[in-house]
Amino acid sequence: MISKLFSLAGAGPASSSSVSKFAYNGFLGANLELNGAAEILPNGLLRLTNNNDKQEVGHAFHPIPFSFLNSFEEPFSFSTSFIFAIFPLYADLSSEGIAFAVSPTSNLPAVLPSQYLGLYNYTHNDDPNNHIVAVELDTTESKEFSDINDNHVGIDVNGLKSVAAAPASFFSDSSFDFGFQNLSLISGEPMQIWAEYDSKNIQFNVTIAPLNVKKPSLPLLSSKVNLSSVLLRDMYVGFSASTGAATGSHCILGWSFAMNETAEELNHSKLPVLPPREEEAAMKKTNHWVLPISIAVAVSLLLSICTVTVVVLLKKRRKYAEVIEEWEKEYGPQRLSYRVLYKATRGFSKENILGNGGFGEVYKGQLPKSKQQIAVKKISHESKQGMKEFVAEIASIGQLRHRNLVQLLGYSRQQGKLMLVYEFMPNGSLDKYIFGRVEKPLSWKQRFHIIKGIAAALLYLHEEWEQVVLHRDIKACNVLLDAKFNGKLGDFGLARLQDRGEIAETTRVMGTFGYLAPELSRTGKSTTSSDVFAFGAFLLEVACGKRPVELRGCGVQMVLVDWVIEFLKKGKLLEACDRRLEEFESEEVEMVLRLGLMCSHPMAAARPGMRQVVQYLERETPLPEMTAEDFSLFQLASLRNGLVDCAFSVDSR
Repeated sequence: MISKLFSLAGAGPASSSSVSKFAYNGFLGANLELNGAAEILPNGLLRLTNNNDKQEVGHAFHPIPFSFLNSFEEPFSFSTSFIFAIFPLYADLSSEGIAFAVSPTSNLPAVLPSQYLGLYNYTHNDDPNNHIVAVELDTTESKEFSDINDNHVGIDVNGLKSVAAAPASFFSDSSFDFGFQNLSLISGEPMQIWAEYDSKNIQFNVTIAPLNVKKPSLPLLSSKVNLSSVLLRDMYVGFSASTGAATGSHCILGWSFAMNETAEELNHSKLPVLPPREEEAAMKKTNHWVLPISIAVAVSLLLSICTVTVVVLLKKRRKYAEVIEEWEKEYGPQRLSYRVLYKATRGFSKENILGNGGFGEVYKGQLPKSKQQIAVKKISHESKQGMKEFVAEIASIGQLRHRNLVQLLGYSRQQGKLMLVYEFMPNGSLDKYIFGRVEKPLSWKQRFHIIKGIAAALLYLHEEWEQVVLHRDIKACNVLLDAKFNGKLGDFGLARLQDRGEIAETTRVMGTFGYLAPELSRTGKSTTSSDVFAFGAFLLEVACGKRPVELRGCGVQMVLVDWVIEFLKKGKLLEACDRRLEEFESEEVEMVLRLGLMCSHPMAAARPGMRQVVQYLERETPLPEMTAEDFSLFQLASLRNGLVDCAFSVDSR
């Protein structure tokens, strides 16, 4: 393991330094406490281990401890930055590594070299009494510590099993090298590390980059690490490095550290020069005749590298090129670059996932410039709808404007990557409040407000926009809630546009089982009436707290419409409402249940239009009574559709 880069520990002497920060641009005159193989060279370079074939340990610590706890025994924040280089004795073969340490003592006794990095031995590794945290730069893979590979950075607590680790790499926002770029820790090239602990948010960030690259905008590691039980009041800061049989040298060029603030930037112009590798110096003395051949080889190699570089750059340009097709030109202002969304979602990190669906993942993000919170739907390559779904959503919701529709802010295409960007809805989807075990279920007042909002949105889609928009997937999980629990209809992946008066063509049935109108199994034609049928199912599930159907194999265990009708026939309709509702307006609940049955009528012609639905909900028009003939139609339709649905194939998400 190359190095347990950042080691923090927690017990120390009785008094600590009044100084809260320092910076070394080279170490000439630095009063560091050195142990083992560590030494400061005449040019100011701190060398922790030397180029030989021995197993050894090198320690270099600041001689005075710092106070890491406040008067309430709570940890302080801290940060450090240092520049290091690792020279392997043999090319591509290194042994262990460097550790920046905050330790209870500057003298770490009874520690071992090799994979223990000069911090532990086999008896007290993983001992909570160590009070040591480490961020490792590891160049060997130790199976006993579950290392991810032989070239990684990790954060460790009291032992060598990392609580967070990632392959050594740095984030680049260059047009040609966008994303995380690999680094070789044993390249012999100087690299800079930034390790920062935010005690308030218990957030530990570690960032790495080549010396000639400014600090990346995204850290390599960003992890929640609670150090309250690890850090002690007085602790030392310093470095530890160790070697094995095939060794090299571990060098530190500059180092800064600060408590409760950002560590000072290092001055690269004042850093000591790294010495040439020993084997290279020996070759210069004994192989003078190699120079002419080397020059010829170098020129040839340079030409080859230039050719390869041009090819790679062209490939990367094509990789991140965002081809605009003819249909997209109309929506150009809404297009966002993949690079912007990558930054906004912290590289589409797992921590930012809001949910998953048949289309792929949804990520939370924040636009870099405006700081607006967004939700990014990343359509997967395996999605059944794929580009067709993507185009449908842009072509429909991209131009719609209504307070009860989720606003599409933009979209992105980058080769096979398809992304839609929405306003962020902090309270998530309605279904988790209706069907999930939440601490505080929605009140009837909230539910009725959401119902009226979705009805208004559907009226806008069906009658008030310039074209008819068929949503074709109305259900509780596609209704999202903003910060004030206003309901907004989203997910237009199955939506379809048609001109007014146009007759829909027969097509594949799209939607979700339980929300599909009976006529769809015969005609395959989606209409505003089939949307109304799905809205009826939505009304009943919101009022009753039950799903439209509960399936067991191919058989239907319970059909919600039939279940509500049984209560209606007995004159006990209100007993069908969700038992979690503590207070409600009886007339409103009964009206919603009856309206849900009307919208769920098996005959499309008997269902109301959305304008009528809104009038009923606003009590501008009284609901008609259901007749005995209506009951019979419902029961016959349920029996018939139960048989049809088992044999009929439905595209469901």
